[in-house]
Amino acid sequence: MKRFASLIVAAFAFMAGAAAAQTPERVDILIRNGVVIDGTGGARRNADVGITGDRIVFIGNAGEMRAGRTVDASSLVVAPGFIDPHTHSLSDLRSEDAMRRRALNHITQGVTTILFGNDGDGAFEIAAQRERLERLRIGVNAGAFVGFGAVREAVIGEADRAPTEAELTRMRGMVGQAMCEGAFGFSAGLYYAPQSFSETDEVIALAREAGLRGGLYESHLRSEGAGNGRLFDAVEEALRIGREADLPVHIAHIKAAGQNTDGEAERVISRIEAERAAGRRVTADQYPWRASGTRVSNALMPRWTQDGGDAAMRRRLADPELQTRLHEEITRLIRGRGGPQALLITSGEHRGRYLGDVATTLGVDPAEAARQIALGGDARLASFNMQEADIRAFMQRPWVVTSSDATTGHPRRFGTFPSKFVLYVRETPLLTPEEFVHRSSGLTAEIFGIAERGLLREGYFADVIVFDPRAFAARATYEQPEEYSVGVIYALVNGQFAINNAQSTNQLHGRALAKTPPAGACAD
Repeated sequence: MKRFASLIVAAFAFMAGAAAAQTPERVDILIRNGVVIDGTGGARRNADVGITGDRIVFIGNAGEMRAGRTVDASSLVVAPGFIDPHTHSLSDLRSEDAMRRRALNHITQGVTTILFGNDGDGAFEIAAQRERLERLRIGVNAGAFVGFGAVREAVIGEADRAPTEAELTRMRGMVGQAMCEGAFGFSAGLYYAPQSFSETDEVIALAREAGLRGGLYESHLRSEGAGNGRLFDAVEEALRIGREADLPVHIAHIKAAGQNTDGEAERVISRIEAERAAGRRVTADQYPWRASGTRVSNALMPRWTQDGGDAAMRRRLADPELQTRLHEEITRLIRGRGGPQALLITSGEHRGRYLGDVATTLGVDPAEAARQIALGGDARLASFNMQEADIRAFMQRPWVVTSSDATTGHPRRFGTFPSKFVLYVRETPLLTPEEFVHRSSGLTAEIFGIAERGLLREGYFADVIVFDPRAFAARATYEQPEEYSVGVIYALVNGQFAINNAQSTNQLHGRALAKTPPAGACAD
């Protein structure tokens, strides 16, 4: 018995010695006394975080540990940098203007990693795109989707027709190559022309190529409601694509928008959860705003007008023989989005005015005003067509993560993550701080396969934020959509400060990310 006891003591002594040996004596950066919310969804705890180079090397009680720099995080939250899985920020990242490449609209929200190429827009030249970003240097980590729209336009153009067998084969090869070059998945925007001209079988054939190489299917649904009553059918289509192409499905900015969607949120939730219960991987992301954002042409011009591209659309919009039909269909689309006083123009000469007010100024009805805007160069549009009850219903599901759908003219580009924290964690608690962080970091990394990011964990990349939970807030509004958020005191990207004492360092320490396909998936 004594021998057994001595063995136990020796074992504990060995483990303590091993732990001591693994604890560094010195780190580059030591964040002390913070409230650590690690991104796993587990309970917060008081702990110190040590960083050396680009990695987290210690989490615990640092004791007498020495550091090149010590940050006092007393009364502050220490969390993994947030991950935004739905952005349209590539134009900033590839700009020759270093200020744009700093991506401060993301960093000041606590976002250190983004994905782009959503809605089917992602280029298929993934390796070349990544090389450009690495050469330019960027402020956040960034990964890409390969887009259905980009692939289809390269092969078919903007025509409303099905691909030939040869064209479909070519498109499949393009998707497969893009996945082998590091794309995180295959994205489609079936709501948008020319992708909207596709049949489901075409999408399945291309999504299968992504699935064979470890990717997922990321979908802007063919319909999100907006008066046509086809939201549920669009969800069914996405689920079918996942089943028949045999890959996970991720629904972009999930919502029930416009008229004729009463009760649809709960119906959609039940359908997705039934699919998940059957063993399929289905997830979604969401932004916490009542208004969606797109262009006037996308929202209010009939799809048939867009066959052949923008020039063809403008010819149809100007055709005298089509005016009666156009007026009727545009009127229906306006009604489906909540009417002219629910539609805010957010760019161009009418920026900051509702469509109904623009129509009054022009001396025409709303349908004609919309036609003139689309014909005259288009404009961005915010549609206030979502109900708070539906936003909350989706937000509470454990398979829904945070995203911004960052586009110009909408406050979501500058304020999504802090807005969600203020509204649904601090003011009217719908989520705990732990749930908020998990669905803004760790769960997102897990869904998209972003390796060694999204958690505060020893050995992971040092994407770390320190924020004041009392001051973390969005400043962007619909009237002033480009105001930076506040409350992030420190933000580190790959172990380097992007925000220091609540001020930007103007440094570019982000990396262009690639997803590694399964072994053998890309063999010649």
